[in-house]
Amino acid sequence: MKITISGPPGSGTTSAAKIVAQKLGLKLISAGEIFRQLAAKKGMTLEEFSQYAEENPEIDRLIDQTQKEMAEKERDAVVEGRLSGWFVKDADLKVWIFAEPEIRYSRIAKREGKDLAAVRHDTKLREELEKRRYWKFYSIDIDNWTIYDLVINSGSFDADGVADLIIKAAELKIKVDQR
Repeated sequence: MKITISGPPGSGTTSAAKIVAQKLGLKLISAGEIFRQLAAKKGMTLEEFSQYAEENPEIDRLIDQTQKEMAEKERDAVVEGRLSGWFVKDADLKVWIFAEPEIRYSRIAKREGKDLAAVRHDTKLREELEKRRYWKFYSIDIDNWTIYDLVINSGSFDADGVADLIIKAAELKIKVDQR
């Protein structure tokens, strides 16, 4: 089974993807990890690297192509990233996770040990830059959730709860596909 998990920063996609992959014994392929590694190699914050990527389209294309190729090589995997649902065409289950902005900002501030106001500002900027890049490079409207099989408000569940919902949906999807 191949599952994509997507959502905005702070929505809990990485946490849920790790739990789902671990519980199902699947490989985890994370675009966010690729992005973070590249930012670190350049000595940039995520916001700085997002701005850099806006001016250097090869960054997004490299991340997206790398993740797509990695996913295509796997029969069973959890593929986590903002555009995974768009790029992994053979996914059995496509999931979008969201949460209210203030919940997401608070999670990011806590995780990164940063000031909430700074995180709010930086995350809004990052999301605006990403939204423009996705449209510019791929004609993808990131706010279009119609491609997803399951949409979860992570503000209503903890990471284990979100993962359990995804696993249950995957089990139900297998039953439907076997008919």
